[in-house]
Amino acid sequence: MEKFNIHEGIVLPLDRSNVDTDAIIPKQFLKSIKRTGFGPNLFDEWRYLDHGEPDQDNSSRPLNPDFVLNQPRYAGASILLARDNFGCGSSREHAPWALLDYGFRCIIAPSFADIFFNNCFKNGILPIVLDTGMVDSLFTRVEESPGFSMRVDLPEQQITILEDQSVTGFDIDGFQKDALLQGLDDIGMTLAKADLIRNYEEKRRKITPWLFS
Repeated sequence: MEKFNIHEGIVLPLDRSNVDTDAIIPKQFLKSIKRTGFGPNLFDEWRYLDHGEPDQDNSSRPLNPDFVLNQPRYAGASILLARDNFGCGSSREHAPWALLDYGFRCIIAPSFADIFFNNCFKNGILPIVLDTGMVDSLFTRVEESPGFSMRVDLPEQQITILEDQSVTGFDIDGFQKDALLQGLDDIGMTLAKADLIRNYEEKRRKITPWLFS
């Protein structure tokens, strides 16, 4: 998993509440478990004017010009600004996979669905909770300023608006922060203790050899 330390990027505003995981990556794309290749189908039903299917050539599909992801001013955006209860619905881990594959490293919202929130940390995405008033203000500023960008500093737990250098702090669980800084998902954390696990198994083999016969 890629480490998260300090990230700068353009902010894309998704001005919708209760965005569920089926909207983030529709069910027909869940057949693959490769973790990559989902970016072109992120928000598929809102992004395109036709119905998408796996292995389809997305380059020839008609785009919805009214959907924010297709607007040129947000090209290359890597910070997603969202509304309440982002990531609700089913627990599919494909949702953060699709967001990450598209290029989003950070999501800012007033609230997240719990499972989606935790899945973000396990896939190298930083979800940040800010109060509704602050999120409202950010939506206004993004709309007013093409190319609106931020610096997200995880070690200092600060967001800096590059336009005026104003700073906002954010809270994060210490364990999840440390995992992102080190680039460790659950498997990585386990492998980091591989020597301890092997030593334990060797001791068990000596104490209870009949279990290993």
